Amino acid sequence: MTGSDVLIVGSGAAGLTAALNLADRFKVTVLAKGALNEGSTAWAQGGIAAVLEPGDTFEHHVEDTMVAGAGLNDRAIVELVVERAPAAIERLRALGVPFAEEKGALHLTREGGHSHRRIVHVADATGWAVQEALQRAAEAHPNITLVPDQVAIDLATSRHEERYSGAGNVWGVYAIDRRSGRVALHTARATILATGGAGRTYLFSTAPRGATGDGIAMAWRAGARVANMEFMQFHPTCLYHLEVKNFLITEAVRGEGGRLINPTTGKRFMPYYDAERLELAPRDVVARAIDAEIKRYGLDFVHLDISHMPADFVRGHFPNIYEKLKGLGIDMTVAPIPVVPAQHYTCGGIMVDRDGRTDLPGLYAAGECTQSGLHGANRLASNSLLECFVFGEAAARDIAARWDTLPDVPAIRAWDESRVTDSDEEVVIKQNWTEIRRFMWNYVGIVRTTKRLERARHRIDLLRSEIEDYYGHFRVTPDLIELRNLLQTADLIVRSALHRHESRGLHYTLDYPELSDPPVDTVLVP
Repeated sequence: MTGSDVLIVGSGAAGLTAALNLADRFKVTVLAKGALNEGSTAWAQGGIAAVLEPGDTFEHHVEDTMVAGAGLNDRAIVELVVERAPAAIERLRALGVPFAEEKGALHLTREGGHSHRRIVHVADATGWAVQEALQRAAEAHPNITLVPDQVAIDLATSRHEERYSGAGNVWGVYAIDRRSGRVALHTARATILATGGAGRTYLFSTAPRGATGDGIAMAWRAGARVANMEFMQFHPTCLYHLEVKNFLITEAVRGEGGRLINPTTGKRFMPYYDAERLELAPRDVVARAIDAEIKRYGLDFVHLDISHMPADFVRGHFPNIYEKLKGLGIDMTVAPIPVVPAQHYTCGGIMVDRDGRTDLPGLYAAGECTQSGLHGANRLASNSLLECFVFGEAAARDIAARWDTLPDVPAIRAWDESRVTDSDEEVVIKQNWTEIRRFMWNYVGIVRTTKRLERARHRIDLLRSEIEDYYGHFRVTPDLIELRNLLQTADLIVRSALHRHESRGLHYTLDYPELSDPPVDTVLVP
């Protein structure tokens, strides 16, 4: 057993922000599922939204966020996050994040759904630069211990106490070490889940390999409510290439003039779907437009074309994308990019308040694994990293303020493997993993129907007993843990989608094409 004051599960923007805000006063342990920089933060190409330009206002940013979220956002939370954005940018600059500048000022770009240029960025690799800066600061702090290759299995709660208190507290997590295969108990008086989203529930996703909904599933099993899991954002422009399955083409390509073209007709098609905002419409609108063109014309992909812009401009703004595509034989300065939609962001998750607190005493959460009220029915571009900074700091601040009231960790039972054996057929895990991701893509994708959702629910019911039986009889492995969480997350998504009898934001169903009034969150209670 290892103990610390505060335990953070996840080493991305939310987790490291919380750690850095706690470490001057507390001993903090950060568990990473793989390498410290393998999470979604490092994959973020776009940028961070903040009101920094004359003529832009907090109210403009709030309204853009509310419009993108189809009115389901919590306005008070949106205002809180938007107002804290400029200070978050300044803290990142102080940590050494080399944001792009132009004529001595921050260069701001524009992305879909934004009424103004307000996206600060580091060319097309903002997330990588942010991750490096936060990780460098965390590694240098004597009170922060960073532990890679720890796959969290479940939260340690009151039911794991040697003398059961019945209080429902969370005391840390059980996690398996990828290298040794051993399960360890990590305890703390406060635990923060910063585990990212559930993109790998789907066959096609821009999310990293580890985005299997672990934090959401663990919190649900421990008794925390989750909300709005039906709102899975599909990024409109993922590279279509037989050798590369999940390379994202940032929204900023459209923000800087990129046009969507039907390769059969050779015509720009967004005027038919959103004549006012065109390629800069919110992601759900653009993704459905591309999906409609692909289905109508029997296409494998559509074209994203920015070749009409000067070559130096394209290379300067998108150097990493340019080099990646050039290596695949695509020169984006002279030819269009083949793109398709892919799952990109989980807008629902563990319910948290403005301080990052969940329903469970001692458990906080921040970032993509949460439903904070910021995103509503659809995340506005470049609000995701911003949410990580604001709620990572908020959780840290609340823990510090409440520290004297947090109880000491009681004796917790060690992980028990006395009644299990090694797996006899690992192929079961691979088969079920593939099946979940495929039926979720086919039945719970961009456009849904009740019949498709019922088919998905039936498949989940059939797989549940098989996976739970496997989990109960064999020693855990990282793949088995992820499979269990994938199925749990898929179940939450389908149940939420069946509850919503309207089409709002990212949830579009042919059976209920209209909006209901007033907008209401889908809240699931364990």
